[in-house]
Amino acid sequence: MTSFFLRVFGCQMNVYDADRLRTAFVERGWTETSQEEARVLVFLTCSIRDKAEQKVWSELGRVGAGRKDTERPLVAVAGCMAARVGERMARRFPWIRVVVGPRHLGDLPEALTKSLGDGALRLLLDEDPREVRDLCVPPKRRDNPWKGFVSIAHGCDNYCSYCIVPYVRGRFQSRSPGEILDEIRALVDDGVQEITLLGQNVNSYGTDGAAEGWTFAYLLRQAARLSGVKRLRFATNHPKDLTDEVIAAMAEEPAVCPSLNLPLQAGSDRILALMNRGYSVERYALLIDKLRSTLVAPGITSDLIVGFPGEREEDFRASCACLERFRFDMVHTAAYSVREGTRAASMEGHLSEEVKQDRLRVVNALQREISLEINKSLEGRVFEVLLDGHAPRGGDLLQGRTPHDKVVLVKAPETLLGHFVHVEILQGEHWCLRGRILPPADRRLPRDVPAGNAASPPGMVPGGLPGKALSAVTPCGPSGACCACPEKDA
Repeated sequence: MTSFFLRVFGCQMNVYDADRLRTAFVERGWTETSQEEARVLVFLTCSIRDKAEQKVWSELGRVGAGRKDTERPLVAVAGCMAARVGERMARRFPWIRVVVGPRHLGDLPEALTKSLGDGALRLLLDEDPREVRDLCVPPKRRDNPWKGFVSIAHGCDNYCSYCIVPYVRGRFQSRSPGEILDEIRALVDDGVQEITLLGQNVNSYGTDGAAEGWTFAYLLRQAARLSGVKRLRFATNHPKDLTDEVIAAMAEEPAVCPSLNLPLQAGSDRILALMNRGYSVERYALLIDKLRSTLVAPGITSDLIVGFPGEREEDFRASCACLERFRFDMVHTAAYSVREGTRAASMEGHLSEEVKQDRLRVVNALQREISLEINKSLEGRVFEVLLDGHAPRGGDLLQGRTPHDKVVLVKAPETLLGHFVHVEILQGEHWCLRGRILPPADRRLPRDVPAGNAASPPGMVPGGLPGKALSAVTPCGPSGACCACPEKDA
């Protein structure tokens, strides 16, 4: 019997792909085991920044270090790095026998089976940026039994000047709505309590004409109305494509969580233009105002890049001013990283690493204080929380999230994993909340609470009564220490 181990780097899309691969392997009779014992290692890789790629190169080298050929596992490399530098990887590390791009994931199980038999190298790269050979299995074998991801589209057509994604994941292509809804039903039947719809830009869903006339707003409503869907989230958004219809769906569909990530990326219109983002700061501000006037105390997070080529001191100060103006719950920050092949890589005015890191420290310190102020304001409030895992390095603590995407840590027995509980917040910290679970007789309604620039009650999702109750993931961007600190891998 073939044993396997999945090594996941980077984004939620890679976690989703790993869950589907695990499902497909188990259906073939394979067994998941530890990295040390596995016959097959699959690396799902990330190219978002150079630091993300260096982690993968390092791990691949360790696989073969000090081992005889007969002792080495067969290694497959999938994901964005496979598309970008997969052939180079295979030349450097002979224990790599399968390289598969993101749009050929469906070919990976059979390719592995063949390479196990004959030892041949198989390169399954995405030569046609519009072709998709997907893995058509719902992710029933998940790392997290109570949370699941569902991809709604492949690729990206935005071509932000700093971003490698369109070059490694191909052109934007919507999945059929029927496939998406069927996959959601399968997850609900499998006990999933919270589902996140994924895409490089979910707001573009249907704009390619491949979704039978459906828009993202319509898909969101239909998904939220499926029987058994308790919580529904989506990521990632693009400010130039977020519509009033999507915001209305968030406000009107009880299952849709009042939270979203809306990447700003820069607070200077000049830098936004160089980034090819397609909006201005004031256009972005209108979206924030719309979200906070339409939704009940929405949780809004963002992304910010500092040190982009040509960023002047006044551009950087404008980004800091935007953090103070918009008061995000959390911001995923990063110093600009050169990605070979992108437009920004050949721009003039690249900044030194020293300047980029200095600016990163400044925005991190500023956002830490903003996040702390917001989280401290939630002390004494009551939220409904889905407990979905153990807190990393948290001892006897479990963690979960509010509908507004706040990470909450509580002392609780493992038997409550997968359950919705009502939690009184006792302490707000920079990146998480700490609280206590209320007994049924003490489930007080929350009082008015400020969230960001809004001042309205956070509320609790109706219902949500308790229900039934080995891979390694290395985030290559924002990630958590005890909860969701966005600076750890910046």
